[in-house]
Amino acid sequence: MNRISSQLATQLGLVSLDGRQRPEPPALVVVAHGSRDPRTLSTVHALLDRVRDLRPGLPVHLGHIELNEPLLPGTLASLGTGDAVLVPLLLSRGYHVKRDIPEMAAAAPARTRLAAPLGPHPLLVEALYGRLVEAGWRPRMTEATRRASAVVLAAAGSRDPEAAVDTGRTAQLLAERLGVPVVPAYASAATPTVDTAIRALAAQGRHRVAVASYFTAPGLFATQCAEKAPWLASAPLGTHPAMAHLVLHRYDQALAAAVTTQPQLASA
Repeated sequence: MNRISSQLATQLGLVSLDGRQRPEPPALVVVAHGSRDPRTLSTVHALLDRVRDLRPGLPVHLGHIELNEPLLPGTLASLGTGDAVLVPLLLSRGYHVKRDIPEMAAAAPARTRLAAPLGPHPLLVEALYGRLVEAGWRPRMTEATRRASAVVLAAAGSRDPEAAVDTGRTAQLLAERLGVPVVPAYASAATPTVDTAIRALAAQGRHRVAVASYFTAPGLFATQCAEKAPWLASAPLGTHPAMAHLVLHRYDQALAAAVTTQPQLASA
């Protein structure tokens, strides 16, 4: 019933008060990486449903960089020569944002604009904070408990130094929110590893260490990082309400940027 109501609202939203058809807004194409873990794809679909519920009149599509259908080139081809904003479901800058997605967009007939990756952004911090509280993190703690506590922000990792800058900024924002140290760590391609970060914090007397899952969906890396937690581990960001709002924020931000017929990365 909710889906039928949403579709009806979409149809009514495309009709102006004088009965004429309104132009359809540029399509939102959410660009996911892709994964062999089936939980990833189901999580992404659920997130897109949240986005559609928030913006019923907006055409929302999905395209993958690899591993899952639909692949991004196929999604863009299906749009013909229409307008589209590509929002990477990625948490930092890196090769996919800088090379893979722009190259796929440039080869498509659609007129595209490329939004910034999701991170860093305060809405991500809201999602991370919410997931930690769900896992058992107590917002209020004694000073002695606070001195013994810390968080490892577990991310996928990238060889691009700007990705580490973005992850580090998110860690800083989360530390300000929690009032304890937050150390970025990586599952691959970058250092420190999650194990190394946990040992370093223990050497400083921080024995209540939580692992915050800085992944958009469940998968191998997220599972491996969570298993290393000496205390508690939060779930991936997934369908947290802040994630859907952030996807739409990046879409709106890209639309507000200068109009161009070539893929362009909006400012963070």
